[in-house]
Amino acid sequence: MPARWMGARLLNGSVALATLAGALAATATAHADTTGLRGVVLVGNSQSGTVSFLDAQTFTVLGTLDVIPDLQQRLADMDLIQQAGYAAVKQEEGGDRFVDDVALSPDGRTLYVSRGNLDDTAAFDLTTHQELWHTRLSGFHADHAALSPDGTRWVVSATTANEAQVFDTATGTVVGSFPTGTYPHQNDFTPDGRYIYNSSIGVIMFPQALEWMKGGFQLTKVDARTLNVVQTWSFPHGIRPNVLAADGTTFYAQQSYFNGFIKYDLNSSKITGTVAMPFSPAGHALSPDNYPKNSAHHGLALSGDQSRLCDVGTIDDYTALVDTTGLTTVGRVDYPVGSLPYWAVSAGPANRYCFVSLSQANQVSVVDYASGKELARVPVGVFPQRERAAQVAGDALSALSR
Repeated sequence: MPARWMGARLLNGSVALATLAGALAATATAHADTTGLRGVVLVGNSQSGTVSFLDAQTFTVLGTLDVIPDLQQRLADMDLIQQAGYAAVKQEEGGDRFVDDVALSPDGRTLYVSRGNLDDTAAFDLTTHQELWHTRLSGFHADHAALSPDGTRWVVSATTANEAQVFDTATGTVVGSFPTGTYPHQNDFTPDGRYIYNSSIGVIMFPQALEWMKGGFQLTKVDARTLNVVQTWSFPHGIRPNVLAADGTTFYAQQSYFNGFIKYDLNSSKITGTVAMPFSPAGHALSPDNYPKNSAHHGLALSGDQSRLCDVGTIDDYTALVDTTGLTTVGRVDYPVGSLPYWAVSAGPANRYCFVSLSQANQVSVVDYASGKELARVPVGVFPQRERAAQVAGDALSALSR
């Protein structure tokens, strides 16, 4: 992996952009809804093993939580096979990645974490910071996860085991699993909780010339109650970040090695649009085998009104906003070379903002869907990656470290 992906943190000490900082700071504590819950964006700081809580309206960091307080004990408890797996994954990842995915319970008081290289998942009480449980997954790496809308089930991809495992959130007990494509990655529940969608990326350590050996690139639809596979779709390349539109059939997805994304119709099982995005000079000069984990673009989100996509140009150091009607670019935010933008999530009132993790810069960029402008760039922990929109209880928020 090129040195520019492994560089020291960039733009240390950057703060929210001056154009909005004053107005937003003045309302930093004014946003709680009638249920007493406050809208936040959870930022998993993968290397530092912490989760930052960003106010979804003011973009202020409200607090952090250490989610690897048991790190030394977890390492000591590994047997020889687990130690070998840990070392292999750590080498492939380019270092420790302790936080892969995060979610908050519906009542805003329990945090669930998929702890990547530790190959486990854990739950934490936000008011006491106590670890409620942790459970090891099959294989050697815990990947993307999703929480059911009712908060009772937590689905985590057991990457090297080629399955997704389902956990009872109350106890951490594995209650089931379902088969996936090769190297399962992203998981998503439908809003009604009826189905789970899982996408796979294939074996990422093989070079592009051996893409045919990477395995099955598959989107899997699963009945969330029975965990039976309902339908599968095969893709020509690894399925990277993706989003299913509100109509339940329009599927947008980035793919391994591709600078852009596709539009796919789940009813007809056909690609209905291919959007090739421009390379930056640095991205154009990079060999595909040096793309981070085969990803050219890694981060895709949809605005609340479904009118715009937020496309994250990982090797190109930009975020582009794309109109969903004509699939044309309507805005773009550029970052310093080597920032490594690596994930996107929509949050804020009516999902009006796109939050983009800048992993090598240790920051989160906030982009306004309507104007296409960057509103803030917020310092967080080391190597921020997955972000999730959530609501946190006021008493839990007040207990976080600041």
